[in-house]
Amino acid sequence: MVKMEITARAPGKIILAGEHAVVHGYTAVASSIDLYTVVSLRLCSEDEDTIKLQLNDVGLHFSWPIKRIKEVLSHLGSPFPSTPTSCSLETVKSLSALVAEQSFPDTRIGLASGVCAFLWLYTSILGFKPATVIVSSELPLGAGLGSSASYCVALSAALLAFSDSMKLDVSQKGWLLFKETEVELLNKWAFEGEKIIHGKPSGVDNSVSTFGNVIKFKSGSMTRIDSNMPLRMLITNTKVGRKTKALVANVSARKSRHPDAMYCVLNAIESITNEWSTIIQSHAVDDLSLSANEEKLGELMEMNQGLLLSIGVSHASIETVLQTTMKYKLPSKLTGAGGGGCVLTLLPTQLSGARVDKLMEELESYGFQCFTAGIGGNGVQISFDGSS
Repeated sequence: MVKMEITARAPGKIILAGEHAVVHGYTAVASSIDLYTVVSLRLCSEDEDTIKLQLNDVGLHFSWPIKRIKEVLSHLGSPFPSTPTSCSLETVKSLSALVAEQSFPDTRIGLASGVCAFLWLYTSILGFKPATVIVSSELPLGAGLGSSASYCVALSAALLAFSDSMKLDVSQKGWLLFKETEVELLNKWAFEGEKIIHGKPSGVDNSVSTFGNVIKFKSGSMTRIDSNMPLRMLITNTKVGRKTKALVANVSARKSRHPDAMYCVLNAIESITNEWSTIIQSHAVDDLSLSANEEKLGELMEMNQGLLLSIGVSHASIETVLQTTMKYKLPSKLTGAGGGGCVLTLLPTQLSGARVDKLMEELESYGFQCFTAGIGGNGVQISFDGSS
């Protein structure tokens, strides 16, 4: 058994290029961002006989007696950490019953599936051991930044680190990366958690959060690519809720009404996506070539946004962000489903911090929420030193 407390962290994600086109068989490029969900797991002595979950950011605390969990999930038998398994509909119903027994405020009922995912991952990987799990996150919920995937990835990492399926060196200090085989297993478990939350996720969000860096994906297949460009983005959360299914359906309807025009638009988005991945993989030899590359990416972002506007997925709140960043001559585009959600603004290396602060202040005056984030860093990491 590993040391009694483990902390895991997993990054959020953004789509750099290709959103919506990817639904129609084209390529998209997604990247990790250095905003994290952190899960700490402390195993308790056997006489404590409860499993506790604390979701710090939303102020929700849950506690289940082990005896009660065993009654409901006795059919699971002993844990199976090395064989990621889908949760059956029957078991989802049992888990939902366990969640329903907790006092859940109506305003937070959308988080119930995330608590079900926790119970499934916990009991499948660790069985019925008493523990306290504490979750905190720098990612806003439901804004298209992969908050649920980073939660499932960090949770799977902490649980697997305590299981017998991983051999970890607990004497090491700081944030550590997993081995390739371990990270594959972890990603599969996180995907099972995502399925409980989203039904039919693409698997992209959890893969980006697990592996980090940049991932290119097309028709279900993913390629990991190494970004050689240090990029920073301003991420503006409009706080306007998105209805992803409706936006996707509207794009499909527009495609059937205007097949030729939409074919051209989607192919143009594909060209932008491919150029993005070529540029971020190239090595800039000096500051001059780096800023030339930043300028190219900025132009690609502006073109991509124009095309997204033309397929009907922008929104008044997104346009407000675009008009504001345009005053600062900074390129922006929506990321993800659109119709609200988040907007990316490229922050060139040479841009002064004071200018960024001024822009953020102006955007926040509209009621938006702003973050700056580095692009394409490490994926999931683990720490044993309790001090991280």
